[in-house]
Amino acid sequence: MATRGRSRNPCFHSLVLISIFVVSASATVFFEERFTDGWEERWVKSEWKKDENMAGEWNYTSGEWNGNPEDKGIQTSEDYRFYAISAEFPEFSNKDKTLVFQFSVKHEQKLDCGGGYMKLIGGDIDQKKFGGDTPYSIMFGPDICGYSTKKVHAILNYNETNHLIKKDVPCETDQLTHVYTFILNPDATYNILIDNQEKQTGSLYSDWDLLPPKKIKDPEAKKPEDWDDKEFIPDPEDKKPEGYDDVPKEIVDPEAKKPDDWDDEEDGEWTAPTIPNPEYKGPWKPKKIKNPNFKGKWKAPTIDNPDFKDDPDLYVYPRLKYVGIELWQVKSGTLFDNILVADDPEYAKQVAEETWAKNKDAEKAAFEEAEKKKAEEESKNEPESDGEDEDDDDDFDGEDTDADDKAEDNKDEEKHDEL
Repeated sequence: MATRGRSRNPCFHSLVLISIFVVSASATVFFEERFTDGWEERWVKSEWKKDENMAGEWNYTSGEWNGNPEDKGIQTSEDYRFYAISAEFPEFSNKDKTLVFQFSVKHEQKLDCGGGYMKLIGGDIDQKKFGGDTPYSIMFGPDICGYSTKKVHAILNYNETNHLIKKDVPCETDQLTHVYTFILNPDATYNILIDNQEKQTGSLYSDWDLLPPKKIKDPEAKKPEDWDDKEFIPDPEDKKPEGYDDVPKEIVDPEAKKPDDWDDEEDGEWTAPTIPNPEYKGPWKPKKIKNPNFKGKWKAPTIDNPDFKDDPDLYVYPRLKYVGIELWQVKSGTLFDNILVADDPEYAKQVAEETWAKNKDAEKAAFEEAEKKKAEEESKNEPESDGEDEDDDDDFDGEDTDADDKAEDNKDEEKHDEL
């Protein structure tokens, strides 16, 4: 029987079906939220940006299209707003444990610029003031903004500095639900999954700049004077052909003729124009051959970095205590659900199968039906064209709209702060 972390509300235990409890004898669930009735008692809505009238409201819904209308989550509801909400769980450390952070997210709005990521937060915070400046331990999830940003964030805080993953992890960009999973292992390796499929894996040592590199180029090393790094050299046996330099660069145009109205007394003596000589091959250079003394490109040898100091607890977050959503959205409509913090990747996979996988086909069918109805409505409301001039005007207006959209995307990207 898997053990579960307690939320501040005793009804937290009712959130998961009994069938999912039986996973493995060693699984520990620190936090799990299915957004069943009473979810508002477990979550604290932040007042961040409220004074500026820029704090967005959350809707409790299963979305415009879904695979199960009873499976609800929380969805952003207002455009051009900041959103911040968090929930507390019993504080724990992931030392000597696997840490699994998983949730589902759906962008119903065909997102142009906005996040779909979540945060794990350590220590004590004032949840009413939780916002963009609140320190966090891990930030993970999809982020889309304009044409350039369409990736999965995996940002780790180490020594009070946030570090972005150096590998590229593309995110899903459609309008359906997807499950994002981040696994941090005790050997300082990690896995990133989308919809239970591994998309990236590696090491904290190589894929983040958390520590100085173990090895560096020897600053004292110098290329030996006799090191020959020229791969090709002029052929010493090659000789310039006789008469090569006698070929002129330009020649008189044989097709040119003196104009009939040319007057030598008034116009001066007529001279035929010149043209590039097709026989001219430029300054002579000997052909190149492989250098028999080529040793390859010289590289400085590496040495142990004196500034490197290993940290066996590189992966450890000793006081994990909150899960939060903090983001900016140009267009609202992002829906979060099925949030999990645990120590067992197999349990996380089972949760994804019991929720996302079970409903994904029905959700896709509902989405396609919604799109079909939308297209039919738009077709009915389209005005009939009166002629070609109107079409030309529409094309011109469309170009302006595209330019405006790109300009707006650029503004949004400037406002979008990954860290």
